Amino acid sequence: MERKLKPIHVQQVLKDKGIRLFSPVEFQRSFSVSLRAAQEFIKDHSHDIFLKMRNGLYALRTEMPSEGAIANRLYAPSYISFEYAMARYGLIPESVYAVTSATTRITREFVVNNKSFEYARIKKQAYRGYRAEKVDGATILIAEPEKAFVDYFYFVDLKLKRLNNRLNVRRLNKKVVMEYTALFNRQSLLKLVREAL
Repeated sequence: MERKLKPIHVQQVLKDKGIRLFSPVEFQRSFSVSLRAAQEFIKDHSHDIFLKMRNGLYALRTEMPSEGAIANRLYAPSYISFEYAMARYGLIPESVYAVTSATTRITREFVVNNKSFEYARIKKQAYRGYRAEKVDGATILIAEPEKAFVDYFYFVDLKLKRLNNRLNVRRLNKKVVMEYTALFNRQSLLKLVREAL
C-alpha cells in the first residue's frame, strides 16, 4: 500500500483529476486502494497535505476549493443564498464574512479554516430558485438574485435576521420576486416584500 500511496504522487493525481474536495470513498476510488488504506493515508497526512473540512470531507491544502464549493459539499442539500449571495449580486453594499446557504435540513454552522459557513433551514416547497455556476472548475449551486432576496426576507419576517436598510432592489425582476415569495405561503412575508420593492 505505502509503495502505491506516496504523498507527492497523491497530490499530483488529485491536482490532475481536478479533485479539490473529497471523501475517503472518493479517495479510495481515485487510487484503487481499500477504504481502510485510504482512511489511514488521509489521517496520516491531515497535518501536511490535507485539510479536514468536517468528518468525512477533506481538501488538498495546496489546491483549496472555492468558498462556494466548500459550502455546497459541507452540508447538503444546500445552495448559497441570503447575505452572501445578495452581496455577490450587489443587492447589499456590505462585505459579508460568513458564507450563508439555504438547506432543507436543520440549521447548522461550521467553521472551516477560520471561515464561517452558516446554513438556515427553509421549507421544502421553497427549496428552488437556484442555479449551477462554474467557479474555479467546480460547479456551485447559488440562489438567483430574486430568490436570495426572498430567502433573506423570510428570515427577516421570522425575526431571525435584521432588515438591511440599504438594499438595492432596482435590478430585481419584481414578478419573479413575487413568485418566489408565494412559495413560502406567508401573508406577512408577502406584505414585507411588497413594501421593500
